[in-house]
Amino acid sequence: MPMIDVYAASGTFKAKHELAQNLAAAVMRWEKVPPLSLFKDNTAAFVHELPEDSLSNVSGDSNYVRVQVLTPVGVLDREKQLGVVKELTEIVASAAADPTLAERTWVLITESPEGGWGINGHANTGADIATTARAELAAIAAAKASDTAAEERPLRHG
Repeated sequence: MPMIDVYAASGTFKAKHELAQNLAAAVMRWEKVPPLSLFKDNTAAFVHELPEDSLSNVSGDSNYVRVQVLTPVGVLDREKQLGVVKELTEIVASAAADPTLAERTWVLITESPEGGWGINGHANTGADIATTARAELAAIAAAKASDTAAEERPLRHG
């Protein structure tokens, strides 16, 4: 359940909410987690607009974007890291309507330590998150089974 922070000069993006949603969905796809509310409701991106004079490289350029992705430890193997960096860079450049921005987009992947992922006031381990996900999957399966059983019951008249 990653958190994504995008830092860019004010005015870089017109549709910030759409950018945030697209980035969150992309990372969730690369994590290859099921589309459970646990993951959909807790994978988010935040777009931070900075005054142009508040960022610079050594040469003095301020037309860069930094994307920081924070994930639980061990969630992204090398293939997933490469995919996340490539796709997030493409999303950022597209959202800015500037294909050259890809050359100036930094994507940093950071892992939180085991037990360092807090939701609802509890610092979760990977096992905690997996247990919660399994419980949601079981509830979905039980609801489907109940719906199927209700559909198969004959109607009684009389």
